[in-house]
Order: sequence, then C-alpha cells, then structure tokens
Amino acid sequence: MAQTGTALTGMEASRILSIDAMGGDNGPATVVAGLALFLKKNPDTQVLLHGRIKELTSLLAKHGLTSKVTIRDATDVVTMHDKPSHVVRHGKATSMWSAIEAVRTGEAGVVVSCGNTGGLMAMSMLRLRKIDGVNRPAIACLWPSRNPQGFNVMLDAGADIRADQDDLLTYALMGASYARNAFDLSRPRVGLLNVGTEEHKGRAELKVAHELIGSASAKGDFNYVGFVEGGNLPGNVCDVIVTDGFTGNVALKTGEGIANLISDLLRDALKRTPLSILGALLARGALRSLKKRVDPRRVNGGVFLGLTKTVIKSHGSADATGVAAAISLANRLAKQKFSDKLAARLAAALPHDGERASDAASNTSDKETTA
Repeated sequence: MAQTGTALTGMEASRILSIDAMGGDNGPATVVAGLALFLKKNPDTQVLLHGRIKELTSLLAKHGLTSKVTIRDATDVVTMHDKPSHVVRHGKATSMWSAIEAVRTGEAGVVVSCGNTGGLMAMSMLRLRKIDGVNRPAIACLWPSRNPQGFNVMLDAGADIRADQDDLLTYALMGASYARNAFDLSRPRVGLLNVGTEEHKGRAELKVAHELIGSASAKGDFNYVGFVEGGNLPGNVCDVIVTDGFTGNVALKTGEGIANLISDLLRDALKRTPLSILGALLARGALRSLKKRVDPRRVNGGVFLGLTKTVIKSHGSADATGVAAAISLANRLAKQKFSDKLAARLAAALPHDGERASDAASNTSDKETTA
C-alpha cells in the first residue's frame, strides 16, 4: 500500500490514531482541518490518515502538516448511501477498511471515521470482532447535563434497534466503564431508561434488565439508581443512561433538534428590536458561555462499545471543530488503553461459556426455590 509522510516511530502503537479521511458529508478537507485543530494542542500525537494520496497531500500541505502525518493511500470511498452488506463485500479498497485494518494489525490503537455508520459498524465487527460475551455492540454518546462532569453517557445511540434484557445489562457494564475512563468517575451511577420510575412500569424485558443490572452493580463497580425517565437525560440523577438503539437514536436526534430550535429562536428574539440588540450586547459573555456549554460539536464522537478495539464515529456532517472533538476523544481513550480495560471488565462481570445472564439468574432462582 502506498504511503507518504513521516515514519511512525518511538510511540506505542496503541496510542497511534488511525483516521478515515474520506468519510462524511463534507469530505477530506473538513477532516484534515479538524485534524489540524487537534494537532495544534497535541503536536506529539502520531496519526495514520487514510484516503486518496493526491488529495490528502495537498490538504496537509495547506495546513503545514506534511511532515507530521503519515498517509495510507486508499482509492475508494464508502458513501453515505452504501448498504452495510455492500460495504463488507466490496469495501477492501476503501479508506474506511484501511483505517480499520491498521488497528486490526496493531499499527494503531483507535479508529476515527465520519463515514457511513452502518458500514463502519459492519466492517468493524467483521475485522475487529466482538468482545467475548457481547451479543450486540452499542454506540455511546455524550449528553450535556447538570452533572459536575458536564455530560452524561447514553447508549445505545443507534448501533442496533433491538436490545433484550441481556443486551441492556451489557450496555450498563460498558457504559459504566466508558464513564469511568472518560470522566474519571470511580463509581458511575447507571440508570435504565423507562416510561416511569416505578418498578411495575415498562416492557417485560426492561423489568428483567432492571433486576440483572442491579445484581451486577457490585462486579461492574457502579451504582444502579433504577429506572429513569427522558427528563433525566440532561439531569444529575445518574451518569449513564441505558436504552435500546431505537429509543436512544430518536432521543439523541430529538435533543439535537430542540437545541437547534432554541438557538434559532433566541437569535431571532435578540435581533428583534434595538433594545433587545443592546441587551444581547450586554449579555454576550453569558450567551457565549451558554452556547459553548450546549454546543453539540463539543461532544461529537460516538464510541462503538463491545469491540476488541476502540472505534469512534464522528457525525457525518461535523465541521472542523466537531472532527477535532472526535479525534480528541479517540486520543484520550487510546492513552488509557480503554479497549483492554473494557474487555477485562466484561470478562469479570458477565457469565462465561456462552451462558446468558438472564438464564444464569433463572437457574440460580430455581435452585434457591428448590432448596
């Protein structure tokens, strides 16, 4: 495979970042611009950038990064319209495949891509494999909140629309591990999203998951707060919110839409009269702080949890600031060797030999009743 740029030397491979430059709605120019923002603050980080070598060479030169980034030539691109099955069968020459392969072979530690979510998940599952005990990987996203750390973790945000009680237990374990590493929380608080906080409410699998998660809290090293409602997503009741991918994805996009609506309405109101314009000028410091606090670009980057290596999915329409945030998250998790910690946590907390947690709990219950 063609390569250009600086040689990767002197750094542990697990801390090298493998970035798909061609995915996303805005193309490689935005990815390279985001990478430039990131490298200004992290100049010693080593990067493998995957994509069409001619395009990337000129873009890196524009930002003065020619000597700082290694390019891996990949001629094809996974588009946003490609089906996951097509990507898996015909994607070997793509930048996405190349980025994942670098992590699979141990040249780098974390994958970052703005590309097709379904294609990225399918390709990552094929090449990187799932951690033992994980049935369905999940996407974890960050939600601005009232907690001291400023964010809550929510998963699944759309990796799979289905999730049974065992999947929800796995999500709780993975989400707690992620929150522990992302926010330095020694014992994260986990809540299970439901239509009410009362134990009699919700679907049957939620009630079983409620029992399983509560029983696993000691081994998982987290505090389980029980059922939580949609209003707790930005609240301070818990640090991790567990739900299925259908509900999580709808909640995430609803939250983004409401944030954009409020921003637009506030901007219009502040421009309506000379007096409101004056008020906006006087309050510009507070407004700037508010905008920064709720800016979705700051939390760009969903983590694929449940794979043997760490994969970060940036929003497809992310600008340079959003891409830089996703790369920063990847860098933080790479430094902490997060994928190894997650695998160890799941191995300690989940049943072995293919037994499902709900079956194990049922068997234990039967034995206790018989005795």
